[in-house]
Amino acid sequence: MLDIRIRPVGIVRALEGGLSRIEIFEEYEPALLGVEGFSHLIILYWMHKLQEGERALLKVRPKGRQDLPLVGVFASRSRARPNPIGLTVVELVGRSGRELIVRGLDALDGSPVIDIKPYIPRSDRPSHARVPDWVGKLDAEGHRGACGH
Repeated sequence: MLDIRIRPVGIVRALEGGLSRIEIFEEYEPALLGVEGFSHLIILYWMHKLQEGERALLKVRPKGRQDLPLVGVFASRSRARPNPIGLTVVELVGRSGRELIVRGLDALDGSPVIDIKPYIPRSDRPSHARVPDWVGKLDAEGHRGACGH
């Protein structure tokens, strides 16, 4: 089996009012060059508080709701996954040196950030995307991250 090693590039610090601060480690500061040109970023982080038992789950009901179908974790945004990698598109509110202030990050305080990518609408939001009916049901109810657990 392939030996994969992931090194964190920063850490999440929760703030008030739906904001978070991402503290980028000093050695990765040069990687932030130009990031403030984007209104939104894709944040990949390690869900460090996920229990081993949750990593073993392979099927879930979205949002834990019995009225929604049982689906594989790869067909959901459940936190239960073999590799607890979280992904969120956030609004970049500002940057100061090695710190990013973002809105909409669903990571817990202390979560290691493993990568940051710019959100590019033409690449990241295909107009031909298709989703199951249950996702539309959650969207209609106003759930953010409709596929979640």
